[in-house]
Amino acid sequence: MPTPDKKPDWRTYKITTEAVEGYLYAMLPARGEVLSEMEALAAERDIPIVGPAVARLLHQLAQISGATNVFELGSAIGYSTLWWAEAVGANGRVVYTDSDRNNADQAGKFFERAGVADRITIQVGDALELLSEQKQEWDIVFCDIDKEDYPRALRVALPRLKKGGLLVADNVLWSGRVAEEKSTEASTKAIREFNRMLYTSPDLYTIILPIRDGVAVALKR
Repeated sequence: MPTPDKKPDWRTYKITTEAVEGYLYAMLPARGEVLSEMEALAAERDIPIVGPAVARLLHQLAQISGATNVFELGSAIGYSTLWWAEAVGANGRVVYTDSDRNNADQAGKFFERAGVADRITIQVGDALELLSEQKQEWDIVFCDIDKEDYPRALRVALPRLKKGGLLVADNVLWSGRVAEEKSTEASTKAIREFNRMLYTSPDLYTIILPIRDGVAVALKR
């Protein structure tokens, strides 16, 4: 198993104080072998993953809402996918999407080892194009793609989300840069617009949780 020699990605955002962050992560139960290996691999190779605190939130949201299907926009090595898959249960379905075939192949091996491969559909390509092709409604759409595409992701996802379904998005505080109103950075501007769209949409009831890099949870009304 890789042994990272630096602080993992999910401990570098400092939305809350470092002491509070340390406390939150120290409280988390140990993960199993596969998830622990994925965390170490992500830290070693600078692969962005949501980390265990946000992952537990995703798992809980799926269980509270009774979700049986989840469409994930941007899955990398499948860390959050695995958490969703465990949450929806043996009869549930999760769609993994990533543009990198190597990521998908690596993720597939992790899913097999974790015993959840039969409830995950792996799709390689542009995540938004793949979602736009969907005819069914989804219980949860999880957004973790390139941040410049977040506004478009909302426009594509909303019609494909069932009433009472959840649109969940990671990185919506963007290391605090969303508070910089005069920022000209494309990613920051896109996330600010995405957040504005979430809160002003008559079809959504939204809250942003300041955990890790900010997680938006929007209920479709």
